[in-house]
Amino acid sequence: MAEIEIQSVKHRFGIIGMSEKMNAALEVALRVAPTDLSVLVAGESGVGKEFFPQVVHAYSPRKHGKYVAVNCGAIPEGTIEAELFGHEKGSFTGAVEARKGYFEEADGGTIFLDEVAELPLATQVRLLRVLQTGEYIRVGSSRSQKTDVRVVAATNKHLPDAMAAGRFREDLYYRLNTVPIAVPPLRERREDIFLLFRKFAADIATTYRMPVIQLDADARVLLESYSWPGNVRQLKNVAEQISAVEQARVIGADILRHYLPADQPSSVMTFAAEHGGRGVHMPGDEREILYRILFDMRADIAEVRRTVEELRRRGDELTAAVPRSEVAGLLPSATGLSHYEDIDESEVIPADADPVTKDDATREAITKALQRAGGKRKEAARMLFISERTLYRKIKELGIET
Repeated sequence: MAEIEIQSVKHRFGIIGMSEKMNAALEVALRVAPTDLSVLVAGESGVGKEFFPQVVHAYSPRKHGKYVAVNCGAIPEGTIEAELFGHEKGSFTGAVEARKGYFEEADGGTIFLDEVAELPLATQVRLLRVLQTGEYIRVGSSRSQKTDVRVVAATNKHLPDAMAAGRFREDLYYRLNTVPIAVPPLRERREDIFLLFRKFAADIATTYRMPVIQLDADARVLLESYSWPGNVRQLKNVAEQISAVEQARVIGADILRHYLPADQPSSVMTFAAEHGGRGVHMPGDEREILYRILFDMRADIAEVRRTVEELRRRGDELTAAVPRSEVAGLLPSATGLSHYEDIDESEVIPADADPVTKDDATREAITKALQRAGGKRKEAARMLFISERTLYRKIKELGIET
């Protein structure tokens, strides 16, 4: 496909970047658009999956029909079927009149099902029927209705894991996954990180009529080497925070580091490799929570470093007030200091410590997030980079008191 067409799509939808992986994903979207095949867009939270259903719709024969986007993770389980398929008057408490569902509204167009892995199993059965026959039944009705929609779904979960755990139907997976589109995480688009940051900084400067922030050479290296677990969404958040809070318009690495969850850039891929690499398979929400635990550990390591540096700086003052023989026992030796400079996460936890299970780590991360958020679940979910529904489910599964 011609490069000029890819650039045209980027310009139309405001997609920034030169990454070959992103270009490849856009090319798949353009090639499948003229068909009516179902598409499954997969990628981590915050990578920009929502652009791809729009591209598929805009370049399809259905472009003049409706485009309906549905966040399946934001609809309560008890009402999701009525939202998707509609309901009749009196079918449940509060149903004071008949109402169309999203599939009826999108007839002749495209429906985008975001966070499709959050659908309850019963709803998955009804969705499968729509995909197979184009038929659905309103809640409270016995009459089958037809709809002609193109379904594009998206997920930040590893659906084969969800299938193995019995949380997602295998037949539905293969129906949705007719054409898969994999959206790369930001850590695999390092050539795009600075471009995106500059765009976000320019946008907020224009909106609030302030000078645009700029990064010095060291800050740019830090920006591009950081792992960005929250992907483009996190990068935008950091650019907006710095623009609003910092008075300086030229930002150095020391300032930028204050806005990153870890004291030093960290590679998520390195973390996975150190813990078994390809053998590590866990659902996306648990993986993100464990990443946050790692970042918290790194923050603790940074605090140890700062404490050691403070002891070193105050060494002369202590020597003047206390005999040198006593000070020697208080301050780390030169060997000890060099050890702290290269401290590793594995050294933070004693070798004889009780083993920590994945559930224990997840429970601790959620508890800390809830404490920091003052008990507000929406804010805690944002801190953990997971949906509110996933957070509710984890709280219930792990018996966390709130």
